[in-house]
Amino acid sequence: MQSAHPTFGRRVLRFVSYDSTERQIVAETIAEFGFRASFAPFQWIATMTGITVFAFDDPFFLLVDPAIAMTDFRTERDSMGEVRVPQNAYYGAQTQRAVENFPVSGWQLPPSMIAAMGRVKLACGIANRDLGKLTGSGKNPLSDGQVESMLSAAKEVAEGQLADQFPVDVFQTGSGTSSNMNINEVLSNRAIEIDGGDRMAEEKSIHPNDHINMGQSTNDTFPTAIHVAAAYEIENRLLPALRRMHESLTEKAQAWDKIIKIGRTHLMDATPLRLGQEFGGFARQIELSIARAEAARDAVLELPVGGTAVGSGINTHPEFGARVAASLSEQTGIAFIEAVNHFEGNANRDGLVDSHGGLKCVAQTLLGLANNIRWLGSGPRCGFYEVKLPTRQPGSSIMPGKVNPVMCESLMQVAARVIGNDTCMTVSGGCGGNFQLNIMMPVMAHTILESIELLAGGVTAFIDFCLDGMEPNEEACEASVEQSLSMCTSLNPLIGYEQAAALAKEAFKSGQTIRELCKEKGILADDVLTEALDPWKMTEPQA
Repeated sequence: MQSAHPTFGRRVLRFVSYDSTERQIVAETIAEFGFRASFAPFQWIATMTGITVFAFDDPFFLLVDPAIAMTDFRTERDSMGEVRVPQNAYYGAQTQRAVENFPVSGWQLPPSMIAAMGRVKLACGIANRDLGKLTGSGKNPLSDGQVESMLSAAKEVAEGQLADQFPVDVFQTGSGTSSNMNINEVLSNRAIEIDGGDRMAEEKSIHPNDHINMGQSTNDTFPTAIHVAAAYEIENRLLPALRRMHESLTEKAQAWDKIIKIGRTHLMDATPLRLGQEFGGFARQIELSIARAEAARDAVLELPVGGTAVGSGINTHPEFGARVAASLSEQTGIAFIEAVNHFEGNANRDGLVDSHGGLKCVAQTLLGLANNIRWLGSGPRCGFYEVKLPTRQPGSSIMPGKVNPVMCESLMQVAARVIGNDTCMTVSGGCGGNFQLNIMMPVMAHTILESIELLAGGVTAFIDFCLDGMEPNEEACEASVEQSLSMCTSLNPLIGYEQAAALAKEAFKSGQTIRELCKEKGILADDVLTEALDPWKMTEPQA
């Protein structure tokens, strides 16, 4: 009897061609595929891009076509021994170990994080160059040309090149050491290549630890890269999207300010307001969201770099942290500073939790706004239909002609995901380590950058495909005003709350409007009643 095996999406797997007679591996490769697997009692079968793979009780995968496994390898060494690495990979032994150790999710760190790591390595290289550390005394000092090659390699990664050389799963060592060594190895080999050397050579003339990682620890540079990535993405992706949304809502508030409609508190009929006022309220919500996003950016401006292993700054120059922060500020245009206290900077990820808290607040604002616009567009005949939403796609597989508020629903789902992500950030920040180090940083990096990307993308799509094309339905707005029983609210100063409430109840039972019932009963003179029930006057304070 078969049971469902989860769909893993994309995973890095080790494929082995196994000679059962000789009981030895004849070929192997490591590759990334998307697959869906099913489980049976003695084997599982996965079909991956047309390749069928069988896994038996032994730890090997047997390929139907062994020729597929004939990928070339090179042998790399680290402090634990030899490792076989794909021949053309820029990464080395430690990255390969991580690939094999963490076949968990198929999720790699996002490109924005890899680019930020490149920026941090570039800034560190510049600081070490300017301090004379790379070309001075010590093990294997570099030439000026080698230093420039190292910086050029870091620039390439910062610009998004070599993105396919970072295969380590998000769910790895909690400090991010695997990813830090991944970039150290990539930059080492690429710098050697730029310098005209042999990147395949066993001895690294530009060494991943001695040169690329000089004056650094994963414990200070990895959280620095998270801060840089988060601040950069908020500044360059989220804030522009929110500012566009604010501009669009403000334009609609001004254009629609002469359209009167009924308010709805508790989803029940309330007093009138102008459609422009309603959208002006939405615009103010986004204005506040912009301020919260700016605060989220500012929460991560302090950088731990310079604290090295435990915050003491062992093996680095006293000016290193400040110089790196200044270089990162120059690269990004964002005012990064060295951590005020490196022991706090290394140990705690409170800034990231604080930053994501602001993003969560932005998300809940967007959730409410999208939901309100969804309600305003409900109908077209049996709902409110006070705004006409752009038609984007057929809405039902069974109901012809039905069109749904899909962009509102998309943004609401984005908001829900970000709100959920905040729990991950809170737990990871508060429970994710002891003493001098947080050990849940890779998932924090993935989570906060996912939230920023989702918010920026969701808001942009909502503007482009819903908000900008939205139109008011003036007829529907104005038709409901006279019917509202809450019109009697304006009579309170003239006849008192109790009598006004009695009129509302009677009007509801009789099906009359408040105006009709007042005229029938002769409660007020016609001119007084007309002025009192003027809906326009109800939309502003009256002296």
